[in-house]
Amino acid sequence: MGEISQAAGAGLPSSPSPSSPSPRSACSLVPPVGKGTPRPGRDIAGHLTFPLLSVTLLVSFGSSMLYGYNLAVMNSPAEHIKAFYNATWSQRYGHGLARGPLTLLYALTVSIFALGGLVGSLLVGMLVARYGRNGALSRSALLVLLAGGFMGFSRELGSPEMVIIGRSITGLHSGICLSVVPLYLGEIAPKNLRGFLGLMPSFFICLGVFSAQVLGLPELLGEDRFWPLFLSVVVVPASLQLLLLHCFPESPRYLLIERNDICGATKALHRFLGTPDVQDVIKEMKEEQQSLSSMEMVSVWQLLRDRSVRWQTLSVVVVNAGMQLSGIDAIWFYTNTIFENTGIPVSQIPYTTVGTGAIEIIAGLIGCFTIERVGRRPLIITGFCAMGVCSAGITVSLLLQATLPWMRYVSVACVVGIITGFCMGPAGVPFLMTAELFMQSHRPAAYIVGGSLNWLCNFTVGFIFPFLQMSAGAFCYLVFCGVCLLVALYVYLVIPETKNKTFMEISHIFATRRSVLSIPAHLIGMMKLDGYGTLESSSLAGSGSSLP
Repeated sequence: MGEISQAAGAGLPSSPSPSSPSPRSACSLVPPVGKGTPRPGRDIAGHLTFPLLSVTLLVSFGSSMLYGYNLAVMNSPAEHIKAFYNATWSQRYGHGLARGPLTLLYALTVSIFALGGLVGSLLVGMLVARYGRNGALSRSALLVLLAGGFMGFSRELGSPEMVIIGRSITGLHSGICLSVVPLYLGEIAPKNLRGFLGLMPSFFICLGVFSAQVLGLPELLGEDRFWPLFLSVVVVPASLQLLLLHCFPESPRYLLIERNDICGATKALHRFLGTPDVQDVIKEMKEEQQSLSSMEMVSVWQLLRDRSVRWQTLSVVVVNAGMQLSGIDAIWFYTNTIFENTGIPVSQIPYTTVGTGAIEIIAGLIGCFTIERVGRRPLIITGFCAMGVCSAGITVSLLLQATLPWMRYVSVACVVGIITGFCMGPAGVPFLMTAELFMQSHRPAAYIVGGSLNWLCNFTVGFIFPFLQMSAGAFCYLVFCGVCLLVALYVYLVIPETKNKTFMEISHIFATRRSVLSIPAHLIGMMKLDGYGTLESSSLAGSGSSLP
């Protein structure tokens, strides 16, 4: 693969110059192209091929689904695990745990998953640079096998510590895959399928949550003696991915832009697109490579200081933090507790939870099959607005259910509304946007920023929510309502639509927006706006302003 030079402060490789000598460069099938923005009329769209669909399903099943499963797996066996902790503590020290310390220990078990995810997200840049996108996913599957062993044998060995360690390792795996899967799919998908394939992992996240809810039923693995198996069943999808993922090529963009391997990129495109005519795609990638020829892969610190991408960076921060602070993790982690507080009989709660999971699946499918028609912005704005309204609805219903017993059904409907709104857009669009808003040189660092914030907020909500619920009661959901509505407003005002656009075209949209800031205010009213809330290039040309 060759040596990798390190960028300052990030451990990311420098982008090779297209003119640098390389034996693999001799395989170029297209002549060099000049710099500049992509031609709008160029058709580099593709169709859904069997290899493209197969690798999408494989990484979504073997990686993304495990994230959803681990989000919900601690819900149904909560009392069994607490009893195990209490019994083990009593055997070791001669007395059981009080309610407060037991709640703290269980909250740590739930939220340590997010701390592991935070560490994993920080390793993404190094892993995708050294092993590639495909290679990073293959190697990360080994972590799941290790975690499954820890959790599966924890009760036999009488060790609560093994449960906590196993949860942290599964979090490490999810932290890596939650960024690498959309990065990989975003780079191998044709522009007209990037939204559909990019939301497929979010559908499998919902499927993972649903699987945990079904397997957690008392008739299956919900009994006390089965909870170690329930936690460790994640080894099955991971093993399948480990066995099959090497059959698929590496990301063509990674091979050409970062490795300068034109032969490898061409073969990968032939396999994924199912056509020998890939010259337009190669040209588009070489244009991006030439635009980055004098630029190294940026570090996180360089990304945060780069004024040319400040709107993209701020957008990634807002949507990724908002996705977790929306309260969805509180709903998934503590669904049973929330339903119990609404007055639903304890014996009926597992089945109510499974019903919400089925709705998640339907909502995820709707998002997948509509994103290329309606675009990214409508899905994410509608999703956050629905979540905000339903969060306020939970507060109102909990306050009134003492006098109006039927309000408990409103609470359940609001929980379903939050989950539905999330799965239709906010579950997957932020990861897709992170890939689409940045060029190759900034993309790994952007995923580190977005992933780190995602997991940090995930840990915060998972750890604090039980105590917030005890102190604020029903009003705790108003915090989530405010966050959801503010994120929806930000997306409406700032983030442009990226549907069916190449990475170079999206970069051009933001470059046009930056140019507007340097135009006198009295000239802006004389210029024509395009469909993204920014000025058209022709208008800028008429004003004498040049694009960077």
